[in-house]
Amino acid sequence: MLSHRLRGQLGTEVEPGHIWPVGSIVVRLDGSPRQIDMPEAKRRLSRHYRIGPAQRPVDDPAYSHAQIAFDGLGLRPLRPVHLRASGEAGQDQHLSWIRRTRIGGDRWDTPEVPLGEESEIYVVRVMQGTQVLRENVVSVPEWIYEGSAQSADGLTGPYEVHVAQLSALYGPGPWARIALET
Repeated sequence: MLSHRLRGQLGTEVEPGHIWPVGSIVVRLDGSPRQIDMPEAKRRLSRHYRIGPAQRPVDDPAYSHAQIAFDGLGLRPLRPVHLRASGEAGQDQHLSWIRRTRIGGDRWDTPEVPLGEESEIYVVRVMQGTQVLRENVVSVPEWIYEGSAQSADGLTGPYEVHVAQLSALYGPGPWARIALET
């Protein structure tokens, strides 16, 4: 069993609740691999690669061919954490969260991690099942879902609020979710 290890570095975090199966392969990197420097226009375009041992020529049988399109996950904002709601059901719900950063976030001597994006922007969605009832863009890590807005949305029963940080380069990152009840 592995413990005390950092996960989710450089865009590799998985959805909450994901469990890696027994026998999963772990690769320990020495820090020398770097993000592929790729122009924005080439993201998500399929490219051809030859993969094999560096000490052999590329026509060696040990090499294999792969056709891969990269999404640029290293540019994706990280999922907000500690999403909380306070307030009585059917009344104003105050939601708050803590942003994370993909750039320079390993420091412990500053009160806040660096932003890592051009600006601080979040998308907040109110979902009931698969239906989006409301979507707002905010520039601070909090949002109030007013009781009058809940009524206007026709909200009844359980619902979820989803929050994602936005990047000008990538778009929305992974969604933090909280289940609530009217």
